Amino acid sequence: MHRKPHLPHKVCAHCARPFAWRRKWARCWDEVRHCSERCRREARRQERAS
Repeated sequence: MHRKPHLPHKVCAHCARPFAWRRKWARCWDEVRHCSERCRREARRQERAS
């Protein structure tokens, strides 16, 4: 009885890979845009360079 396939998914704004809901994002799932801290940092770095 696995529950993981039923979790909501999003696509990362930086790497365009799908990622699933995590418990630590329970309160802020609507604001989550990146799959990882690394993607968030890289997106900010590219935003500043432009």
